[in-house]
Amino acid sequence: MGSKDQTFEELLKRLEDIVEKMEGGGLSLEESMKLYEEGMKKTELLGAKLAEVREKVMKLVTNSSGSVTLEPFDEEKTV
Repeated sequence: MGSKDQTFEELLKRLEDIVEKMEGGGLSLEESMKLYEEGMKKTELLGAKLAEVREKVMKLVTNSSGSVTLEPFDEEKTV
């Protein structure tokens, strides 16, 4: 299964494994660089998946007449 087909949780788990290995030390420079590059790719994919989900998140909004509608979630308006 390619990285793009992995779930968010699978990507995150692999990234956590990479960080743990790198923090543990004892890796050669080549191994460290390979893991670093893989970790950066996983980080980019995780960011892309989060952006996709953010676009899909909807919120319920009650207007002044009392009717409820769904609108895209706008983080800047709620903060």
